[in-house]
Amino acid sequence: MAVTFIQLQISLVIGIAIIILLTAKYKVHAFFALLVACLVTGIGANMPVPEIINTAKEGFGGILKSLGLIIVLGNTLGIILHNTGSTNVMAGWILAKTGKRNAALAMGITGFIVGLPVFCDSGYIVLSGLNRSMVKRTGASAVVMSVCLATGLYSVHCLIPPHPGAAAAAFSLGVDYGRLILAGIVVAIPVVLVAFAWAKFAGNTITDVPIVENEEHVLGDTPKVLPAFLPVMVPILLITAKSVFSVNSFGSSTLIKLFGTLGDPVVALCIGIALAFAAGKNHTPTKTALLLQEAAEKAGGILVIIGGGGAFGAVLAATKIGEHFSSSVPLASLGIMFPFLLTFLLKTAQGSSTVAIITASSIVKPLLGALGLSSETGRLLCVLSMGAGSMFISHANDAYFWVITNFSGLHMRTVLKVYSTATVLMGFTAIIMVYLLLIILR
Repeated sequence: MAVTFIQLQISLVIGIAIIILLTAKYKVHAFFALLVACLVTGIGANMPVPEIINTAKEGFGGILKSLGLIIVLGNTLGIILHNTGSTNVMAGWILAKTGKRNAALAMGITGFIVGLPVFCDSGYIVLSGLNRSMVKRTGASAVVMSVCLATGLYSVHCLIPPHPGAAAAAFSLGVDYGRLILAGIVVAIPVVLVAFAWAKFAGNTITDVPIVENEEHVLGDTPKVLPAFLPVMVPILLITAKSVFSVNSFGSSTLIKLFGTLGDPVVALCIGIALAFAAGKNHTPTKTALLLQEAAEKAGGILVIIGGGGAFGAVLAATKIGEHFSSSVPLASLGIMFPFLLTFLLKTAQGSSTVAIITASSIVKPLLGALGLSSETGRLLCVLSMGAGSMFISHANDAYFWVITNFSGLHMRTVLKVYSTATVLMGFTAIIMVYLLLIILR
């Protein structure tokens, strides 16, 4: 029996509601919520159960085939940078260049740079001790410093690979990683500046700031400045160089082949890991094994979420949802706002930016033509639009919100007032930047 558009809409709404309810209220792992949503949405669209299972398997395997190594290697790079002390070296160098009067700006820049390969929650935990130390040394507001660090990390986490949401959306929509990194940085810079301005304005009005005195992690010998930065910058340069040399066959065939290999995200991240190990000192086989084990274990939870998102997306594609929406709803009038609003609603309701982007990309993919976003540039801007939507609102149902609260020692109401409000401004700034890119690149 053919499925009707109304029936398909109801099935989709129920599927999304299940994801939100299970993850936000009952704290069920996102993988299982996405798996249940696959079954419910597929059954609601009159798909036989064996077909739902086979489709979900293909979607799960397909997305992990392309993203699995990238996620594991990106997570590994972040862990090694922390354990070798490279993150602290980068932060100290930035502070030296900006000066103590601009300590908050230094923390924002540190978050931005460290956040390129390091997930935002891990990055905040890693840098929280340094943040407290800088507050004591400079006399800056703990609220301002904490929010600047948090938003610096958060801005790139939502927009730029190898972070799982952006990477999964880029794969799903067929967007080049190099172009996305470049465009994501262009969008993220004004986002960070707006967050910095808000933190300075709102944070300095708060005087009741209890700081939790935690023992700071004291590192041994740390790398020099250049070796500390190279593991972050080299992979980004290689990935973007691949895009530059592949456009219109720019450069010689040898360069195109060379950067085509070195600029592959897997190869580039492996080079970054090698540079990170080289920057560290006193490596032992036991310590190295423990670091790699930690990286693999932490990546596992992320991989199953991404796989679940791929499974859900494959089931949605099998229901022909794009054809139904294209013929029934004037989506072209919404354009770039549709993925933005969809991701915003998912993020605000269930808390995870990663789950919000992965779920939204599954829904948006079959609608690209109807939205007028099927071109290469349109797909790129669609990913950035979803990244903008996934920024806000970060509040009490977001794990990162509690990382900030616990590791900064700030009151929950203070984090809500300054940080959560900052995420709203960040999201609006990001979508404005996406619209400007749409006008420029059209």
